[in-house]
Amino acid sequence: MTNSWTDRPAPSLDDFEQIAAAAFEALPPEFKALAGNVPCVVAEFPDEETIREMELETEFDILGLFRGIGLPQGGATPQTGQLPNQVWLYRRPILDYWAESDTQETLGEIITHVLVHEIGHHFGFSDDDMEAIEAAADE
Repeated sequence: MTNSWTDRPAPSLDDFEQIAAAAFEALPPEFKALAGNVPCVVAEFPDEETIREMELETEFDILGLFRGIGLPQGGATPQTGQLPNQVWLYRRPILDYWAESDTQETLGEIITHVLVHEIGHHFGFSDDDMEAIEAAADE
């Protein structure tokens, strides 16, 4: 019996981008319409500035991040000099979480969770709201 993982490398940044795009497509239409053009960027780890700002002990302490000003704070239209809102997914911390997790979550489920959670920050959604969105995406 051959295990399909024996000859496969870890998912790459491109793989993560594809999984994130598929996760986004599976979200409820209303949520996707609200999210609009908030881009999702995949990186190996958070940058040094993020590590300092978030006061992280290690670069593995964060799976994703919403960067910008959320809509509830008046961020629908960037002000002059403001960088556009973005969602960041961090490949290595997500892989580490997946490998260490006691649950049977798939990598796709974890990426969906992080994506919904970070986009949810953009809209000021509660954790209960985000759980409902994830549940709808699983259906």
